Parts: sequence; C-alpha cells; structure tokens
Amino acid sequence: MIAVLGLVVGIVLGLVLQPTIPAALQPYLPIAVVAALDAVFGASRALLDGIFNDRVFVISFIGNVLVAALVVFLGDQLGVGAQLSTGVVVVFSIRIFANAAAIRRHLFHA
Repeated sequence: MIAVLGLVVGIVLGLVLQPTIPAALQPYLPIAVVAALDAVFGASRALLDGIFNDRVFVISFIGNVLVAALVVFLGDQLGVGAQLSTGVVVVFSIRIFANAAAIRRHLFHA
C-alpha cells in the first residue's frame, strides 16, 4: 500500500509543481516512468501474495529505471534509440500486464 500511496503523492506533486525536465533528459522520462510502474505493480503483487520486501522494492525500482535509461542511452549512441525505446516499453508493458492480471486474480478470484 505504501508503493501505491507514494505513486499517488508523486503524481499529485508533479501536477501541482509542474517541474521542467531538461531537453537532454526528455527522451528518457517516459521510459523511466514505465520502468518505475513495473516496479510498483510488482510490489503490489508481492504485497497481495504476502512476500513484499521493501529492500527488494527499492532495488527493483531504482534498478529498473537505471537499466532502462542505460539501454535507451546506448541505443541513442548507436543510432537505434527509437527501436530500443520501443523494445524497453514492450518488455515492461508485458510485465505490468502480467502483474495486473495476477493482482486481478488475487482480488477477484477470477
């Protein structure tokens, strides 16, 4: 529940404060958000399964964001940034949907 609360607080702060992102970092922000959402959905699933560990969540959150940004950065350096960005989004989206399905099964027993 802490992860969901943190997500809500972060969204509200972002909407209220409207921070500006430097132009050089703008291509990486959507990738970082998708990677962070994967960690949040994974933590929510682990919480419902009774195996949540805050250390694993923090490491997963930071690790997902850093690895995704690194892959996209390397893709930009190689000239295939758009293709790698799409690949990263697809992989994390599959994981998000798998976790969402597990959460749905747990909550609705369906």
